[in-house]
Amino acid sequence: MQDCVQVTGIVLKEDSIGEYDKRIVILTKERGKIAAFARGAKRQNNRFMAACAPFVFGTFSLFEGRSSYSLQNVSVDNYFEGLRKDYVAACYGMYFLELCDYCTRENNDEKEVLKLLYQSLRALGHAGLDKKLVQSVFELRLLVINGEFPGAPAGDYEAGTLYALRFIAVTPIERLYTFTVRESVLSELAHISAAYRREYLPGQFKSLEVLRML
Repeated sequence: MQDCVQVTGIVLKEDSIGEYDKRIVILTKERGKIAAFARGAKRQNNRFMAACAPFVFGTFSLFEGRSSYSLQNVSVDNYFEGLRKDYVAACYGMYFLELCDYCTRENNDEKEVLKLLYQSLRALGHAGLDKKLVQSVFELRLLVINGEFPGAPAGDYEAGTLYALRFIAVTPIERLYTFTVRESVLSELAHISAAYRREYLPGQFKSLEVLRML
């Protein structure tokens, strides 16, 4: 007999399975990154159609089988509609989803990654925040959570850059996106975060290639 479990999380990606079904990957608070099958999710007017899409945040009720999960119900708290209406913001958001998919695992404690992802997606919709700053903060704090942040690099960096690095590393995630920086500091932060990401998260990210062309 299948057990029913409830998890809170964000859909990282979706794939088509056959003519009518989907497979979604969810980053959850309770069980890390998991995959679930949504039967009939591609059928017109199916109750899972809108909920089985990237960026969807909510509570997912799942049947737990021996080797997979099946979606039973979804209670959506946030569709992040703003990202769907802003192509540039959506590209940044998809990059964040890709990074989380790359560095998280099933049955790991990924609560901090989930919290960071949620707050970062919200920050992308904030008109007063530079999206490049949001990207740098996201990359650097993700390294901190993963235990791979090496601290400030050697070199002649502005005091504002070094202060921002310390702030990003230790500030509670809920308050991460409460600051702005001047252009010169942002340039240094972006350079540092990109270098650290290439060294410690050396994956190939399609959405990052799109961002580079924007």
